[in-house]
Order: sequence, then structure tokens, then C-alpha cells
Amino acid sequence: MKAFINPFPVSGYLEPAYFCDRQRELDSLLEAAESGRNVTLIALRRMGKTALIHHLFHHLKQRKNWTVIYADLMPTASLRDLAEKLVTALAQAAPETSPTGKKFWSWMRKIRPLISFDPYSGAPQVTLELSRIQDQELTLHQLFRLLEESGKRTIIALDEFQQITQYPEKQTEAWLRSEIQNLKWVEFIFCGSQQQILSQMFSHSRRPFYASAQTLSLSYIDKGSYQDFIAFHMKKNARKMDAKTIDYLLEWCRLHTYYVQILCNRLFASGQSLITVDSINSQVDMLFREQEAVYLTYRELLTSPQWSLLTGIAKENRVYQPTAMDFIRKHQLGTAATVRRSLKALLNKEMIFMQFEKDGRKYYQVYDVFLSRWLERNQ
Repeated sequence: MKAFINPFPVSGYLEPAYFCDRQRELDSLLEAAESGRNVTLIALRRMGKTALIHHLFHHLKQRKNWTVIYADLMPTASLRDLAEKLVTALAQAAPETSPTGKKFWSWMRKIRPLISFDPYSGAPQVTLELSRIQDQELTLHQLFRLLEESGKRTIIALDEFQQITQYPEKQTEAWLRSEIQNLKWVEFIFCGSQQQILSQMFSHSRRPFYASAQTLSLSYIDKGSYQDFIAFHMKKNARKMDAKTIDYLLEWCRLHTYYVQILCNRLFASGQSLITVDSINSQVDMLFREQEAVYLTYRELLTSPQWSLLTGIAKENRVYQPTAMDFIRKHQLGTAATVRRSLKALLNKEMIFMQFEKDGRKYYQVYDVFLSRWLERNQ
């Protein structure tokens, strides 16, 4: 019996049928891969970049001449961690029975790692006994050479790539660039949600990765495409949700992928055959009750001026001039200097983000849509 699938996944990647649009971005990534170009993929958090990567991998794997590897660098704190992440990622991507896997596992036995297996997924986990930087660099060099000479094209997605700038080994960026530039059959997708740091890594002329990759920015999914996607899956599964109700949901979630998916997932799981605006508001009330303790903790962690500024931005949705006197007076934020300090702190804590309109105007917005809507309602 086939398992029942909620068509609105909130984590991971299921299959193309449950992936909404992104055709333009997919085409760009496929064309770059086939042309041998590295790509820098930049997006706000929870915009769907990881799902897009796995959507790309799904299509590349159909072509059979590709090895695809994904590694999330956010948990890494050193070059050794990076080596372990990549070795583990390849161990999971290359079965020992495959041609690439045979070469990889033969090499693995030579470096004698400690191999364990995830008790839930059964996927191998690799621990490397590499105390010297030279050994860490050599292991990565050998791994890249193995992939280069595997007879298959390889694409490696390094998620939250900006994390390497935090490593104690200060030359990691330069060393990694020198390794990558010599690879002909191994390509990279450098992903990240800390847009300013990642942009500087690839656009500043003094940085090692300067002009070494095509940049692709991931924005909001087209509203019409999202409306059609939601309507199709609701109707297919005997849920009625009219166009106005879908439009209300998308507007409330500000088209931010993760929050749209969460709300649709919960509405679908509720089992209601008729989904209305009241249904959406009922789910929102439940979400707020679940998250309220977390949101109140934020208030304790922030200073009073920071909390007031966060609330002011939430109530305005988008703020273009946070130091303007009208905005400061309206939300009782004190002085422009206080606002500037609070603004910097909230950006550093990733409570808010800065973005640009198509006409070049800069604005600030609360990162977490649910938190923003809660503040709008309760503060």
C-alpha cells in the first residue's frame, strides 16, 4: 500500500510533483552544470534553496553521467569538519557497488576513518582522525582528485558556504579556491542565506573566490504559479479552496516559501473538505499558541529599544527609512542613533533582513513571517 503524502512538504524534497515552479532557476542551474560553470546561489533563509538543489539533482541523476553531492556546512567549525562533511556526503552518495563507490571505498580504507551508521536512516557517518592541517588538506585534495578521475561529472552543493570564513584556519578560503580552480569535471554550487557575506566572497576583487562563479538569486515564487500549485493539489485530494482564499493565504505569508508550505501543510492535514479564510485564521491561532512562549523569550533576549524597533518594523511590514522622524515618533523609538544601534543588532541576530526593491530602494523586514504577524497582532 502506497504511503499517503501531504503534497505540501515543509522539509526535504519528495519528487517533482510536489515542487512548485522555479523552472527559470532550474533551467539556469542545468545550463550552468552542462556548461561547466560554478554557481553562487543566494537566498533568504527558508526560501527553498535546498529543495531547489535537490530538484536539480533529481534531473541530473536522470542523465546517469552525474554524481551529485550535497553538504550543509552550517554545523562545521573547522577545516577538519569540512573534510568529514564532504567524505560523509560522498559515502552517502556513492554506493560501494557503483564504479565511483568502489574507488571511493577503496581509498577510504587507506585513510582508516571511523565509520558509524545513523540508527534511523542507516546512512554512513564518517569521523576522521586528522589533527594536522596538512592531513586535512591532503584528504580533501585526494577526495577532489578521486572525483575528477571518476569518469563521471560531479556537482557538489555546499550549503551555507559562508561558514568557511569562520574557521580558525584563516587560509581556508584561498586554499579551497586553489584546489577548485584545477578541477575540470567537478563543479560547485555555493549556497548561502547570509547574503552580504556570500556576496562579498564572490564580488570583492581581493577575495580568493572573486568572479569565480555565476550568481543566481532566489526570490519569491511567482504568485500565479503558487496559486495554481495549491489549487491543483487541494482539488486533487478532494479539498475545496477558492482563488480568493488562496490569495489571502499567500498575502498573509508574504509569499515566503516556508511559511506558505507550513500553513498549507496544516490546512491539508486538518482534513477539512472546504477550506476558508476562517480555516486559515484558525490554523494561525494554533500556530501562535504553540510559538508564543518562544516569541516571549525573544523579548527577554533583546533590549527594550531592539524589541520596540522589531515591533515597529513588523507593524509597518516594510520599512524604507527606519531613522525617519515620522517612523521614530509613531513607534516611540527614541533617537535616530538608538535606532541605528538597534538596527545593526537585529541584522546581526538575523531577526530582520535588508533587501532591495526592483527600483533600487532599500527596505527592512522581519525575517520570521509568523513572528512578524504575531507582533502585528499582539504588541
